[in-house]
Amino acid sequence: MSNASKSAGESPQRPPQIQEPPGEEAKMRPRPRFQRREYRGSGKLEGRVALITGGDSGIGRATAVLFAREGADVAIAYLSEDSDASATAEMVEKEGRSCLKIRGDLGKESFCRQVIERVIERYGRLDVLINNAAEQHVKESIEDIDEDQLERTFRTNMFSMFFLCRAALPHLRAQRGATIINTTSVTAYRGSGHLLDYSASKGAIVAFTRSLSQPLARVGIRVNAVAPGPIWTPLIPSTFPPEKVATFGSDVPLGRAGEPEEVATCFVFLASEDASYMTGQVLHPNGGEIING
Repeated sequence: MSNASKSAGESPQRPPQIQEPPGEEAKMRPRPRFQRREYRGSGKLEGRVALITGGDSGIGRATAVLFAREGADVAIAYLSEDSDASATAEMVEKEGRSCLKIRGDLGKESFCRQVIERVIERYGRLDVLINNAAEQHVKESIEDIDEDQLERTFRTNMFSMFFLCRAALPHLRAQRGATIINTTSVTAYRGSGHLLDYSASKGAIVAFTRSLSQPLARVGIRVNAVAPGPIWTPLIPSTFPPEKVATFGSDVPLGRAGEPEEVATCFVFLASEDASYMTGQVLHPNGGEIING
């Protein structure tokens, strides 16, 4: 078969590569795009404080940079990727805003409480909570997923959201226009046979978002979500085999993986007054896949 006759799903987009979890953005080739240099801030988030989990790299980093460009101070919570986190903080500071780095395991409720306490100690307020941290593990069968992996995936992806929202709620109530934005996934809608526990956790996030939005609407807090499709982040080379990484994202209608900067604008929109009449909703930057969600 000639190269010209191969399907888009077989076309390499980048060099095959692999990393140990959780992955580092600095080691990726090519590096993900996160700054969207043509994006001009207009003060949409001026004076606000945002907490972004998983803010050291990928979608979290891109969102932190654009939030700073829109006038927000940013706190990022991350597991252990100190180099990536420091690079993100430098980028936020270049935008003229401050960045608080908080290192630890968000799967633990005690740490989630500490994260909120440190944000309040530093800034005295919290306006935007972005629950973005996640992990995934490829397994071909449900029989390959043990209790430890199942619990770990749900603790990182879902439990952390519950813990952080509960701890943040008194502070969010105090701010007019406060918002919560959760990162779910296209897999929550179409499933994934080799990411069973991950997909299940992301489906839980959709239900959590819709459910939490209802009581919080009465106190003026909007709760929405973003469901990315295939996005080029450290999660990919630290999860999939090299040959899968090389063609990752080429099977969607747009024919390529998305960049973090193409998702970050969704978070800016949902956090700003532009989305003042939206709650309980999910945005779908997924390269054109129709998932009816």
